[in-house]
Amino acid sequence: MNAQSGDIAFGVGTVTSPQPSTSVINSGNFFAPSIGGGAYLSVSGDFLLKKNFGVGGEISWRASQNLYQGYQPYRPLFFDAYGIYAPRVNKYFGVEALAGIGAESARFYNNFYTCSYFAGCTNYTSSNHFMGVFGGGLKFYPKGNIFIRPEVRLYLVNNNAEFSSNRVVRSGISIGYSFGGTD
Repeated sequence: MNAQSGDIAFGVGTVTSPQPSTSVINSGNFFAPSIGGGAYLSVSGDFLLKKNFGVGGEISWRASQNLYQGYQPYRPLFFDAYGIYAPRVNKYFGVEALAGIGAESARFYNNFYTCSYFAGCTNYTSSNHFMGVFGGGLKFYPKGNIFIRPEVRLYLVNNNAEFSSNRVVRSGISIGYSFGGTD
């Protein structure tokens, strides 16, 4: 008998992306940097609706700001929603495969605040791009429903002109808890 279940997890990892090529972007002397490097934190959750299939979502962000072209502070965020297949193989082991859509938001920080009636005040401007996400993970259950999950995500970012590639890979490890029914 199958029952509905879900997970919540918190993780840490890093991103990699191809380095800039020698081609000049926008016919100037501008070389778009790689988005890779740095520590990324993540929060994820999923809900299995029928058997081992369900829906989930995740947000991942760079833990500290980086410098764009050596002077402009910025921080990338990735957020997505996905369909997931997540069978629990036995008491100690489970797997996950997922695919979905989301967005990359590169936040470029200023030394001043911009205010609006609807959005309030912020000290950054965002460059947002639609993306697809594909990924997976292996869940190890050392005790009860607590799990440790090595994971990888491939982000395919549409029109990611600020950076050297449309491909970004996030790899890391999460610690979480599975709740609800089991097989």
